[in-house]
Amino acid sequence: MEQELGDPSLRLVAPMWNGTRGIHRLGGAVVPEGNQKKERKMLQFLNNHFYDVEALRGYLLQREMSKVHLKNRSFTWLEEQHGPYSAGAFFILKQGGAVKFRDKEWIRPDKYGHFSPEFWNFREVPVEAVDASDCEINYEGLDNLLLLKELQSLSLQRCPHVDDWCLSRLYPLADSLQELSLAGCPRVSERGLACLHHLQNLRRLDISDLPAVSNPGLTQILVEEMLPNCQVVGVDWAEGLKLGPEEQPQDTASPVPA
Repeated sequence: MEQELGDPSLRLVAPMWNGTRGIHRLGGAVVPEGNQKKERKMLQFLNNHFYDVEALRGYLLQREMSKVHLKNRSFTWLEEQHGPYSAGAFFILKQGGAVKFRDKEWIRPDKYGHFSPEFWNFREVPVEAVDASDCEINYEGLDNLLLLKELQSLSLQRCPHVDDWCLSRLYPLADSLQELSLAGCPRVSERGLACLHHLQNLRRLDISDLPAVSNPGLTQILVEEMLPNCQVVGVDWAEGLKLGPEEQPQDTASPVPA
């Protein structure tokens, strides 16, 4: 027996339980009892709270953003007990990234998110490199990253929440930062790259695969002028500068057909 939910045109249908303990799918296999209970709870929750697709999508988006907010909560309170280097490193490791203290090996979490607690012993040792590739760092979470005042190398490759506003906050690292990778960051545009003019000590900048940048070739030229001592990589300088057919120069030396 089935019951339609909300607007009939949406055709959201939830099963009505008839007291039987088994749920038979199309293939005839019986779902384990533990999974049955989870499915019943989920369906009952959806039935009680959502009447259309947009409401469900809104809920899922809000839940996802709450997780991101939790991951980017401030860990600056750890600074008082363990110092800024260990506090900043803890934030990166909790995000799933990796850190390298000066004259030490890289510290990375395993596939379960566990990592060695030895970094708590490096209270006086600066963090010189951070690999935060694919991490969910956002504007708020930068409070923790900016504790690393002597950071020399920073990779933010494919970070989904790093945007132009985030780049505008990197200026406290101007004295130390030498390498920066923004490759694959979907929210970084020309405006954010313009904010990097503070980072005059940069020696290498990767701006490859930035979908929000409308003219990559021209952008690279402007960034190179803005940071004359920096090697800007990742973009074909001619990309986005090619002339269309109607703009191609005519060869006046060629014979004109009669």
